[in-house]
Amino acid sequence: MSSSILDILQAAAPAAGEPPAWVTFMPFVGMAVIFWFFILRPQMRQQKAHRDKIAAIKRGDQVLTGGGFVGKVVKIDEQYAEIELAPNVKVKALKSTITDIVGPGGSAPAND
Repeated sequence: MSSSILDILQAAAPAAGEPPAWVTFMPFVGMAVIFWFFILRPQMRQQKAHRDKIAAIKRGDQVLTGGGFVGKVVKIDEQYAEIELAPNVKVKALKSTITDIVGPGGSAPAND
């Protein structure tokens, strides 16, 4: 009986040529670092830039909403922005739905 227990313990013991256990995790650590630098970090920078841009919106800016509407900001508070889409057509939108600040004007429409 004692010989069978010794055989089991001897079989379970690590061989002399095996690398340490932490070496087997190195590829996973490397993939996590690559994932962080190439995917997560740039995405966090982009989100921060968008947050800063939205926080800097002021009255008179022309904005693009998530629904594709372009309008001029008439009134703004902490959570909402009142946007004038056309003369006497105003909508109240969440600031988080504003996707971009559009530059003033540009070229005249083709039908004018």
